[in-house]
Amino acid sequence: MSAVSSRLPVFPWDKLEPYKKTAQAHPDGIVDLSVGTPVDPVPALIQEALVAAADSPGYPTVWGTPALRDALTGWCGRRLGATGLTHANVLPVVGSKELVAWLPTQLGLGAGDKVAYPRLAYPTYEVGARLCGAEAVVYDDPTELDPAGLKLLWLNSPSNPTGRVLPKEELVRIVAWAREHGVLVLSDECYLELGWEADPVSVLHPDVCGGSYEGIVAVHSLSKRSNLAGYRAAFVAGDAAVLGELLQIRKHGGMMTAAPVQAATVAALGDDAHVAEQRERYAARRAALKGALEAHGFRIEHSEASLYLWATRDEPCWDTVAYLAEKGVLVAPGDFYGEAGARFVRVAFTATDERVEAAVKRLGG
Repeated sequence: MSAVSSRLPVFPWDKLEPYKKTAQAHPDGIVDLSVGTPVDPVPALIQEALVAAADSPGYPTVWGTPALRDALTGWCGRRLGATGLTHANVLPVVGSKELVAWLPTQLGLGAGDKVAYPRLAYPTYEVGARLCGAEAVVYDDPTELDPAGLKLLWLNSPSNPTGRVLPKEELVRIVAWAREHGVLVLSDECYLELGWEADPVSVLHPDVCGGSYEGIVAVHSLSKRSNLAGYRAAFVAGDAAVLGELLQIRKHGGMMTAAPVQAATVAALGDDAHVAEQRERYAARRAALKGALEAHGFRIEHSEASLYLWATRDEPCWDTVAYLAEKGVLVAPGDFYGEAGARFVRVAFTATDERVEAAVKRLGG
């Protein structure tokens, strides 16, 4: 039996372990700005909704409760400007990473098919292509790709790792090109509510999609905007035909969001106050780290949105990782996200205020 793992790249975070040990040896402890995991409390109203639904002895449904579907369509209309969404246009998933990794397989892609994603990108886009045996293709401008055999086109705005935001006009052009060539667009918009120097736009906005969801699906997550990474709460919205197919497949696979998490998601999407509060925390941490890095000689590129600063000292990224690890600060090397990141590091501002303050102090020393 051949090992499926042989198709996959080496899990990148394992390579960071020696540098993590160096950073941990700092007298004041490590400041971990690498992974970007939320550290602030889950808002009380979400915890309360989870607890209230804790007595859930029966199986949840893959499609989610009607209340959850109402929350998904309502939020997409209110926050993204999407119009005319019905329950057929939404589907909860068990965290967005699961969806990204298994979507090509669930859509029946395989040998001879192509999956495209940005040259600098979240590594799981490539993993998804490799898992199903499709060809992974990178791009700078997707409309310059050869559309022959191209079945799935990943967009990511705001970008992980760079924080780059695609302007509305760019999205319009890409969606039109993809539709012309029969290419399914998957837009990873998990950082959409974290715009700092730009206002990200969804592909579901009528100015982009023309009021039709044909050939487009948006991916959203509550991990960052609501501190729910531990809940695995995410969803997709868009083309009803694509989501209907996914629903049937995921029913067979038992890919169900836990009932208490569904209830918590309803509460989270119905409240904007906690999102605004969390944005304020991140904005303050971003400003502090950005200023400290720039004063220390780093150059920040893009980074107009998301939870990361894309930083460089114009040297190999692993040299920068080693340099900062000696100061007790752990960051992610840019080449985790593609060869084009070989001279950058990704700095997450998801640490606590106390740890961010420690990093700023060390960079100032």
